Amino acid sequence: MSKNLTNFLENYEKSNMLRMHMPGHKGKSFLKKLSPAYAWDITEIAGADSLFESDSILKQAEQQTANIYQVPATCWSAGGSTLCIQAMLAQMKAENRVIISARTVHRAFLNSCILLDLPVRWVFSVSGGIIGGKYILQDFEKALQEVNKPACIYITSPDYLGNLQDIAGLAEICKKYQAKLLVDNAHGAHLAFLKQNQHPIALGADMCCDSAHKTLPALTGGAFLHMKNPDNLNLLKQHMQMFGSTSPSYLIMQSLETCTEWLANQGKQAIQICAERAEQLKQKLAEKYSIIGNDSMHLTLQVNGVIMADIFRKKYKIECEYADKTCLVFLLSPMMTQEDFARLEFACMNCEIIPAEPIPELPLPLEQVYSMRESALAPWELINLEQAEGRICAPVQVPCPPAVPIVISGERLNKNWLNIMKFYDLEKIAVMQK
Repeated sequence: MSKNLTNFLENYEKSNMLRMHMPGHKGKSFLKKLSPAYAWDITEIAGADSLFESDSILKQAEQQTANIYQVPATCWSAGGSTLCIQAMLAQMKAENRVIISARTVHRAFLNSCILLDLPVRWVFSVSGGIIGGKYILQDFEKALQEVNKPACIYITSPDYLGNLQDIAGLAEICKKYQAKLLVDNAHGAHLAFLKQNQHPIALGADMCCDSAHKTLPALTGGAFLHMKNPDNLNLLKQHMQMFGSTSPSYLIMQSLETCTEWLANQGKQAIQICAERAEQLKQKLAEKYSIIGNDSMHLTLQVNGVIMADIFRKKYKIECEYADKTCLVFLLSPMMTQEDFARLEFACMNCEIIPAEPIPELPLPLEQVYSMRESALAPWELINLEQAEGRICAPVQVPCPPAVPIVISGERLNKNWLNIMKFYDLEKIAVMQK
């Protein structure tokens, strides 16, 4: 494949051009001693193309990514999957569709709904918990039947713990009711390259976002927005332009080109080797641990992660992705060597297990008193959870990771849900002023 963007940046660095444009560091050579990134950090100059109006090297690079993923069309994002989620939901707003969503969503979804003033019909039935679990397909079909108007289903798969949902089954349901299927596939950029293609578009989704930086060799903030209908490409670009920076990072975009080139060459084989090693590791660890999830790049142990993460960090020099009282998440990658896997296996097999605390059962759904937009943008105050019973949740404040909300803006808080927040060691909450 061609490396047009990389070649442009290399040639521009060598050209000795006087950079009378942004950014202010001007690509000065002495700054390269501090970081080599300065030389390739440019703006939309002649020949460099423009991400949201791409018609030359960036357009070609995006098409190469689409080809590698075997999807009709792909947009790049230098604003992570967040920008992709904003664009997908803006398109649903334009199509006047009802949003039906699983509850295990990232706060980027909530913030997008707040900005777009989109109400959401929630599906609560999840076997697992707040952070992740498996959903029942029939509940989504029931929701589609009840709305009886143009709609879409929005789901996160893989979720933060590595649970893959039945995307093909959801796609069939959506087809039956002329609904659209949107997938937050931020943790699944690798799924298209397994021995059996598990990518959401291949399984029937209409649109999905992939955070290339989560499991592939791309810089943080690099993501892909894939779509089944290429006619939506320009529309989604317009939506991305509304939310995205007018100065997307060329460093991030160059890393997406490099990532695409890697996928076109050794990447697929590396991903499959990693998946095989991950499966072997899980089989070995299953002799000692209960393992959560079925995504190949997530290793989620059902232990008291709060305590064990500290042990792994201090004793074995291994930093986890996420930990709470119920689990410990290690995020794997095809960049890991066989030695990395051996080191992780040794630590897991020799570390003392601290049992997980039981995942609290989800109580009945909360009463939605105000819209998410109205409550999130209203005057609010931060109070202790002990004072919050009966109050209305204002802006959602959740730790990242995992950035999955427990309660939603506009919901009236009750004791059962406040107890779940306490279980996850939250101490304060933003509520609407009285």
